[in-house]
Amino acid sequence: MAKRKKPGKGKSGSRKLRVEFKTNRSARRRKTDFTHLADKLDDAEADVPTEERLLAKGELSRKRTVIVDDSDTIARQTDDTRIGRVVTIYGRTADVDDGETVWPCSIRRVLRTRSIDNRNPVAVGDLVRFTIETDREGVEAEGVIEAVEPRHGELKRVVGRKEHTVVANVDLVVIVSAASEPEPKPSLVDRYIVSALYGDMQPIICLNKIDTVMKHEVRAFLNIYRKLGYTTLATSAESGAGIDELRNLIKGKESVFAGQSGVGKSSLLNAVQPNLGLEVGRLAAESRKGTHTTTRASLIKLDVGGYVVDTPGVRSFDLSNVPFQEIESYFIEFLDHIPHCKFPDCTHRHEIDCAVKNAVDTGQVAPTRYESYVRLFTDEQFR
Repeated sequence: MAKRKKPGKGKSGSRKLRVEFKTNRSARRRKTDFTHLADKLDDAEADVPTEERLLAKGELSRKRTVIVDDSDTIARQTDDTRIGRVVTIYGRTADVDDGETVWPCSIRRVLRTRSIDNRNPVAVGDLVRFTIETDREGVEAEGVIEAVEPRHGELKRVVGRKEHTVVANVDLVVIVSAASEPEPKPSLVDRYIVSALYGDMQPIICLNKIDTVMKHEVRAFLNIYRKLGYTTLATSAESGAGIDELRNLIKGKESVFAGQSGVGKSSLLNAVQPNLGLEVGRLAAESRKGTHTTTRASLIKLDVGGYVVDTPGVRSFDLSNVPFQEIESYFIEFLDHIPHCKFPDCTHRHEIDCAVKNAVDTGQVAPTRYESYVRLFTDEQFR
């Protein structure tokens, strides 16, 4: 008697994949309403359970199985498959540049299913394989992203408890801060540095709007990072100061401009490549904080070679995707002092005989940098 084939079996190239349930597909965890049960019973009758399992037993009960047909994907990749780079993303649609045309592309559902823990399976800067689909006359052809090539250099943050890749495949992170209006936020700069190092990218510290403050204020801010060996840059999109140096730094490279709103990222890019015509915003009249002029990340080809990604400004940067035990290693000035701490698991916050805290007291570690480190532990989003 022939055995009946199970679903997903017998088809070459298909395999099972375990993925997390979406939150709105999970069963209610608490099944017993202890409060109402206790209210209905007298003290003598009460026999309320004293414990209840809130999580299901084992990983199997918290995941679901999907059938991934790799043979179909391979077939698509060998028949009229193109390779392009993601230029921008809006919703579930991405613009992909294959070198000749920028195609609007949807994302194959299997990619969204397999990336359920991530905010978006495709990021700006991704190299993707896509196919062109159109079956009806008069309907404009559109693409479908079938696969994402392996990434390098990812700038990531956490949004709504999901890891979000802001941009992929970049070498440099130009961290732009304003000398004034808005005031510099060293803690945000330091978080971008941690994210850049965590993603295996080189951080460049750029202080813009230097024409609005005194020269000694510019030196004081940049010297903190220059002493650590980071590349620093003083610029003014208004006067043109430092623009040639900035252009040479990103020439032929794959880079991303990041920083808080209103620091002048788009203005700097307009100065680097005058034909861009990127929209530039103004500061809010009351708060003197930047407004969100750039609403989504977009990839820009440079006339001098390479490309740059302009990202929306942020006022906070959640790094809860970086493991606690690794944070100290991204503050490079700590590394010489860590071996001399009294305790091998020292967190450098409250312990006695901490070599890092002693280095802060003696001026070997900048107080602002140490405060940034401590905030990574004490901010509510990291608890």
